[in-house]
Order: sequence, then C-alpha cells, then structure tokens
Amino acid sequence: MFNEICIYEAKIDKQEEIEMLMKEVADFYTSQQGVIEVRYIKRTHRQKDFNAVKEGELPIRLTKNVGKVTYVLYWIVENEEVHARVSKLGLEKFYKRWNRCLTTMPKIILGENIV
Repeated sequence: MFNEICIYEAKIDKQEEIEMLMKEVADFYTSQQGVIEVRYIKRTHRQKDFNAVKEGELPIRLTKNVGKVTYVLYWIVENEEVHARVSKLGLEKFYKRWNRCLTTMPKIILGENIV
C-alpha cells in the first residue's frame, strides 16, 4: 500500500467552503479504482505539553483559530501508479477551488507501509 498525508492551512473565512470541497474530493477519490481509504481531519485539539501526555491528561479543545485552520488528508491507495493517476485527475478537477481556500501550499508526505 501507498500513503499520502497532506497538511493544509486554510483561511479562517473559507472553512465551510473547504469542508464541502473535502467531502466532494473524498467522494471522487473513493470512486476511483485502487483507492482504499480517504480521510480528512480538522485540527480541533492540542496537547498542553509532553508531561500532560505522560500523565494521561485529555487534550485541550481549541476555542479559536488564529490566522488559519489546519486540516490533514490521510489517503491510502494500492500503489504509486494509482496515486499518480488519481492525483492528476484530482488536480485537474479541484485545484482552482483548493487554491482559493489555502493560505500556503500544502505539506505532503508520501510513503509505503512498514507495519
């Protein structure tokens, strides 16, 4: 399996638009042959600090977003060929709409499963 993790920083006033777009993109991706799973995550919590994690404390819910809203795509496909094909289709179909919502280019991590 081949994975992509993509971190997006969206404009605060574009949250509704980008979340609707994410649903549309997820539906499009999952309809493509070779796509196994597509998940979008909105950052809603943070840890107080590392000691809080060690003590088993609950994460802290964010009450406001300063300057941006962070989202993460977690996407699993069969192999690199599927990723290349579906990424190309997705960019052709959705790029302009994504670009309107983002504060900066996304950070993308690609790789194969090790466990």
